[in-house]
Amino acid sequence: MGSNFRVGVFVDAENVRYNGGYQMRYDVLRRFAAREGGILQRLNTYMAFDAERAREDIEYRKKAYAYQQMVRDFGWKITVKLVRRYTDENGNVTTKANADLDMAVDAMLQADRLDQVLLVTGDGDFLQVVEALQNKGCRVELIGFKNVSRQLQQEVDAFYSGFLIPDLLPISYEPRNEWGKPGSCVRGVCTKWFPEKGYGFLRILDQISPNLWITDPREAGSPYVSVFCHANELAEEVTEDLLMNRETVLELYVNESDQKDNGLVANNVRLAFSVNR
Repeated sequence: MGSNFRVGVFVDAENVRYNGGYQMRYDVLRRFAAREGGILQRLNTYMAFDAERAREDIEYRKKAYAYQQMVRDFGWKITVKLVRRYTDENGNVTTKANADLDMAVDAMLQADRLDQVLLVTGDGDFLQVVEALQNKGCRVELIGFKNVSRQLQQEVDAFYSGFLIPDLLPISYEPRNEWGKPGSCVRGVCTKWFPEKGYGFLRILDQISPNLWITDPREAGSPYVSVFCHANELAEEVTEDLLMNRETVLELYVNESDQKDNGLVANNVRLAFSVNR
């Protein structure tokens, strides 16, 4: 892409938080959005804040403000949506802090000065927004974690699982993790499996790159890496049916192969996410 290629990012933070993306790193998201060398024209995120709780819970208030400041330090504009409480006729209290409308309106108003829009959400309510943005000439990409609308995935120009983007969602029990390096913990998908032979191949995204479309690890310039996996390394919950489903996300450790130069093998392969669960 040229240096004048303008990118806008719009994050539905509450949807992400409640659907598998808790602790998503905004610095990595920014790096992903800029992977093709474009200008990051807009970096918008929409967060909920419970003012009533903040008045009573000092710890909540401190953490919320500290988190917002950290995100701002990475160059993001935060639109804060106050949590509202509603009481039904039976006295049940529900809370709501929906930022869908704000995010949709901002995306539409700012689209005339953007070439590409990256939406971070799984909410199918953005389907018409995607269509409108595309009609304005914008390329629309989507990042989601769990419960991502199938229609939304099919409507955008490209969908990326947030689980598979290196370091976007940290491995909580591996704080010093170096994604893709021997001994590191990563997430990937199964591309080939041979039940009769008891082994197959997994694929991981090794680095954030403009060449995400080169999905074959054998091709020059591909940011993907093939990892050999023996059936003995699979957790009991990782069934053959799940392996054959490309939407199944696996979590695993990678190590250097003793038998193949520069090859990687998978260890301790377990289920991270599947649409069937």
